[in-house]
Amino acid sequence: MPYRWRVAPEDLFVERYGQMVNNGLPIADVDTVRSSVTDMWLDEPGGWVYEWSRLAGVYAERGQHHLAALAYGWAKFPTLADDAKRTALERQLKHYLLAAPGFKVGFERRAVQVPCDEGVTAVPVHFLTPPGWSGDAPVLLASGGVDTWKMDLHGLFETVALRTGMGVLAFDIPGTGECAGPMDSEDGADLVRALAIEARALGNGRVLHLGISMGGHFSACSGLAGDVDAAIVIGGPIEAAFAQDRTFAYGMEGVVGNALGFDHQPDDAQLARIWPPFDLRPLLNLDTNVPMLVVNGAGDVHVPQHDTLVFVGRRDTEVHLLPDTGHCAASKMPQVLELMFEWIHRHQL
Repeated sequence: MPYRWRVAPEDLFVERYGQMVNNGLPIADVDTVRSSVTDMWLDEPGGWVYEWSRLAGVYAERGQHHLAALAYGWAKFPTLADDAKRTALERQLKHYLLAAPGFKVGFERRAVQVPCDEGVTAVPVHFLTPPGWSGDAPVLLASGGVDTWKMDLHGLFETVALRTGMGVLAFDIPGTGECAGPMDSEDGADLVRALAIEARALGNGRVLHLGISMGGHFSACSGLAGDVDAAIVIGGPIEAAFAQDRTFAYGMEGVVGNALGFDHQPDDAQLARIWPPFDLRPLLNLDTNVPMLVVNGAGDVHVPQHDTLVFVGRRDTEVHLLPDTGHCAASKMPQVLELMFEWIHRHQL
């Protein structure tokens, strides 16, 4: 069962304000919500989910479904810790689908059968295609991390499809969004392998994998193991991020704890038992990787620089640790995208 934890909403605005306004929400509207929120969990005036949902409702009444989906995305942020957050996700999906006819790309919501325990389960994914798509180009698997999911990143994924001509198969990582948890490194790798099979059938047979934040852990895994044809890792935790003495910032301890399936905030001893399978050192010790692009910001408070620099000198691997920016180099995302587009073009992917 999910759980709430102590987190100051202003801390989240400090960390994520740029992401809020750069993804398309009007600055004045974000500022209004920020000035109104005083509590993370109240579902009443002053509460995070209440105030974001109120803004989303205004957009919905105007028929601005894309903006409503973005605002409901922030209402359910950073995790589905209670019924109010789960309702916000349901409303986000509703308005995202209402907005879909106006997307600049083709859109199809699909359910892919993936391994789950001893059986299979259906995982919702979104397939975005550039105009004129005929299936003769690669498909890019794409996901965010533990708190920013496929619908939240639609604008970025849409841009990638339009700039590269590739199809984009967007999904949520295990334990987040519409993908059942708990988050597990091995289960996540199995999910990616199943989605790669689906993606090969949708395009020309070549599959790339873009992972952002915790999603970058899974794209690093698929790239190092050779499960895809190329991999892009943006802000991915690799090995140092899973050290037993690691600390958390901006409420990330509760986000991660919920994704891992805990019903309470795990202590250091519990996390110490969880982390070892996430450490990608065994894959780093191999020489099976496909071409990889690894990017992060030097000021990341969530992922140590080591987890980017550990890729320096690897075969077929390009590494960028960008100065004056933080987790996933979010404040320099236009630069990150240009690096990615140039890398894709140079490798003729």
